[in-house]
Amino acid sequence: MQEWKAMLQKAENWAREAGRELVKRAEGPMDISSKTTAIDLVTEMDIWTESFLTEKIKEHYPGHKMKTEESGSYHGDSSYEWVIDPIDGTVNYARGIPFYGISIGIRHEGETAAGLVYAPKLDEMFTVLKGSGAWLNGNSIHSSETEQLEKAVIGTGFPYDKGTTGDNNLSHVNRVVPRVGGLRRTGSAALDLCQVACGRMDACWEIKLNDWDVEAGLLMVKEAGGKTKVKTEQQGLFVLASTPGIYDELNSLINRD
Repeated sequence: MQEWKAMLQKAENWAREAGRELVKRAEGPMDISSKTTAIDLVTEMDIWTESFLTEKIKEHYPGHKMKTEESGSYHGDSSYEWVIDPIDGTVNYARGIPFYGISIGIRHEGETAAGLVYAPKLDEMFTVLKGSGAWLNGNSIHSSETEQLEKAVIGTGFPYDKGTTGDNNLSHVNRVVPRVGGLRRTGSAALDLCQVACGRMDACWEIKLNDWDVEAGLLMVKEAGGKTKVKTEQQGLFVLASTPGIYDELNSLINRD
């Protein structure tokens, strides 16, 4: 546990340093390119942030494995693996929308032990330690106590191939929207999970995600008293996170089994 705590503290310092640069560079011209679709973007700062973080890990923890969004996997002989999304919410970042964040998950022997999601423009640092709880800027957080769907505010998102496939989340949205109090689409799965963890939203779900999108956020929800579901599908992960009071009903309504 002390080792996890020390690693998390270093990761927090690195994320804050990278975050300051993200905010600074967002105000000037930036190289932006597309990956798979016109709206699936990568900026020069995605590359810079990932490089900054991986170099820090190599310096302080040589031999640790890494899995990153832009570069893939770094192999090592350690029982630790860092799972990194340098900017979750790149489209928001590129457009000047402040809802984006750095996500870092730390796995030990295959299980998430610690993690953080840092939203630098908002200066919100979500941190989590397995078995110890979750925090926002150092203050303990907990999922909401909502027990009725009609009172719930729920988040979701859409995959980049939403215009070319029928499996684009719209059928789920059509079933959920009439039953809930409100639906939000923020553009960052990592931060959506954090909103559930701290009780701002009562649940969130999304399809076709990658583990770097959710590695830290899923543990955040669980340590904050919420329930989570992860299903590995052909095109990525289906993820559901919820306060316990509406989990079963929402899971049945989405019906992704």
